[in-house]
Amino acid sequence: MAESQPSGVRLAFFTQATEIELDVLPTRYAYAGAPRRPPGVYDVLVDGQLVFQASATSSDLVTMDMTSGVVTRESGVPSTLRLHALPDTRKKVEIWLPHNETTELVELRANAALDRVPAATRKRWMHHGSSISQGSNAANPTSIWPAIAASLGDLDLLNLGFSGSALLDPFTARTLRDTPADVISLKIGINLVNTDLMRVRAFTPAVHGFLDTIREGHPDTPLFVISPLYCPIHEDTPGPGAFDFDALAEGRVMFKATGNSADRQAGKLTLQVIRGELQRIVEQRAVDDPLLYYIDGLMLYGAADFAIHPLPDALHPDGSSHRLIGERFASLVFGHDGSVGQTD
Repeated sequence: MAESQPSGVRLAFFTQATEIELDVLPTRYAYAGAPRRPPGVYDVLVDGQLVFQASATSSDLVTMDMTSGVVTRESGVPSTLRLHALPDTRKKVEIWLPHNETTELVELRANAALDRVPAATRKRWMHHGSSISQGSNAANPTSIWPAIAASLGDLDLLNLGFSGSALLDPFTARTLRDTPADVISLKIGINLVNTDLMRVRAFTPAVHGFLDTIREGHPDTPLFVISPLYCPIHEDTPGPGAFDFDALAEGRVMFKATGNSADRQAGKLTLQVIRGELQRIVEQRAVDDPLLYYIDGLMLYGAADFAIHPLPDALHPDGSSHRLIGERFASLVFGHDGSVGQTD
């Protein structure tokens, strides 16, 4: 499901068309007993400016019952998104696909030719992280924190946010290794805790191996390792994380930690443990790798931010927090000319 939701994916072309139509068939996901999530949003940018937003009126619907494990599917029909009265000039059009639903592109029509955008002239930033990077709780695809940061830094974003699955998998490292990029960032931690996947003994060499693999293909690329954002349920309490079924019974989607804080002594991971270990690993490696940097996730979203902008489901930031995180990351990392600055 996560792999098929195209966070950061957009159709981009030059055209003089004043009328454009796009037929799509989304697949949306719902939890039985919980309020239906808002439909995914298509953002349309003309020469970099957001000019239009719309959602498909029909979709396939997959409903998951988290108490019984039963999954049902209802079929929809394609919907048409219509762009009218566009400027009668040659312009760059970008149609950003929803980050939180699977999109089948059926047909694209226009009243003038569509020309391929040439190879990117901007630097490419490749980012990998969890559902927060993929866009959970963001309202639309260009308001996800990596999209905001890329826009502020004038970089071409390749978002490999992977909901529930930022787990230091070797295939992910090989994908990052083999994909061209001018800047790379990795946000590591929250999924490792809420899946209760490994202990400190396995975590440390897994991080080293992940970084080793990336460096095989990107030996001289600036590489930023970002530790977890503030999340009270997992700061000192290990996973696994789980749905709060009491909240689901009330029609609310909430998460909770089910581990025991005493298990930290046995090597179970918490966000605080991961922050300390990531900083130690990066500092150790940076002696021989001067383009490797550590960013404390608390600088992007910390306890003071939680007091003002709490996590609505106890795990994922809301739209205003996505903006805050994106602005802070851009300020820390990207220069005004698209260059990459250093961070402490």
